[in-house]
Amino acid sequence: MHFPRPKQKIVVAIVYICGMVMNSLDSTIVNVALATLAREFSVSPAAVEGVIIGYLVSLAVFIPASGWLGDRFGTKRIFLAALAIFTVASALCGLAGSLNQLVAFRVLQGAGGGLLTPVGMAMLYRTFPPQERVAVGRILMFALILGPAGGPILGGFLIEQLSWRWAFFVNIPVGLAAFVFGLLFLHEHREEAPGKFDAIGFGLAGVGFALVMFALSEGPSRGWTIPWVYVPGIIGLLVLAGFVWFELRTPEPMVQLGLLTNRLFRTTLLVSFFATIGFIGLLFLVPLYLQEARGVSPLVSGLTTFPEAIGVLASTQLVARLYPRVGPRRLMAGGLTGVGIGMILLSLTGLATDLWIIRGLMFLIGAGMAYIFLPNQAASLATITREQTGRASTFSSVQRQLGAALGVAILSTVLAFIGPTTLDAAGQMIPNLAAYRGAFQVAAIFAFVGAVIALRVPDREAAATMLPRAVRPEAEEAPVFDAA
Repeated sequence: MHFPRPKQKIVVAIVYICGMVMNSLDSTIVNVALATLAREFSVSPAAVEGVIIGYLVSLAVFIPASGWLGDRFGTKRIFLAALAIFTVASALCGLAGSLNQLVAFRVLQGAGGGLLTPVGMAMLYRTFPPQERVAVGRILMFALILGPAGGPILGGFLIEQLSWRWAFFVNIPVGLAAFVFGLLFLHEHREEAPGKFDAIGFGLAGVGFALVMFALSEGPSRGWTIPWVYVPGIIGLLVLAGFVWFELRTPEPMVQLGLLTNRLFRTTLLVSFFATIGFIGLLFLVPLYLQEARGVSPLVSGLTTFPEAIGVLASTQLVARLYPRVGPRRLMAGGLTGVGIGMILLSLTGLATDLWIIRGLMFLIGAGMAYIFLPNQAASLATITREQTGRASTFSSVQRQLGAALGVAILSTVLAFIGPTTLDAAGQMIPNLAAYRGAFQVAAIFAFVGAVIALRVPDREAAATMLPRAVRPEAEEAPVFDAA
């Protein structure tokens, strides 16, 4: 008896969304759980930072190797292995009996997370041809938005109603379902000549990115002038400089820096980098502003931030229709300009501003971000060959992680430098709105810089992604399932 098999495009889309949503939800939910973890393990809030740092450092170590591993051993095999590692590590985190155990399991979880994103992106872009990259962008919307926006709400609910352990257990059913589905239906792909493993490049990239991520995560809370922070940061930058020098001279580099000579890929990468700094920094800042300055609960804070995700999803269909006619350059430049204006308007809100005004601004900012997410994802790999897709996806993952870390580090540093609290005339400690306003304005600056860079995106080189979807043969168009 033969059972219908889903089309490969459907399979890749499902497993990718499951993996990415699980990955992004985990990070935001764990952030909500930090205060609870400090109480649970009877340690200071600063002591539980290892739960975040261990994950980020492990992530930074494994991302650079992901492209080669997928090319060498097959994207299906590596993606499923990463999914299994992440899911098992999530279960172990939920069962942890001490803080040290939890940090160790988070390091393991980071190894899986570091492989999930770039390998999953490589599968997507190999499965969907350039003229269908807008469709890929629609898929990516769910992975990019649902985690950061929905994590605080889901995390607050799970921790309040169940326990902190469910911040990790929630990954298990999604991970298991995605693993079984992918095992049954995913097709394998591997490159015939992936080259030798660049052990020196892997070591340099892992050490360099790990040290830089450590400094970025510790600097805002401990201060940038502390040797414990700036020494690893400087060493990390020097190691990365050595990594670049070595990769440019080795015949089979782990990270193909030559891809940066591709103008379309390079420019869209920079646009995404600055957009990520401003946007992820904003998603970090708004809950702080609402909870610390406005005094709302974590749940209300999450519900006030969530309209941003609705804005993205609401705009996606319009952006998809505009993209073939307008092209990525004007859409991204206009979208980032609108996002920057929204951030400026947020900086003008005060303690008495109605929360619905803030929700409306978050909705508009999300709507503007759809004009960056979808065109950028559609155009970025338009001139990248199928053989280079895995390595190019690695680049995209690295810039996204660095951009996110920089966004949080820069805005939290601005907040700390100005001071989130101040004394009133009676000597009472009150929120210092100037600090939050300054941070909002810095986020806006990054959005405006991204808009300027977007004006240099060559629409002509992205032409293959701007074609209307061709009418396919009946065998390709009609069924969602293959007969097998």
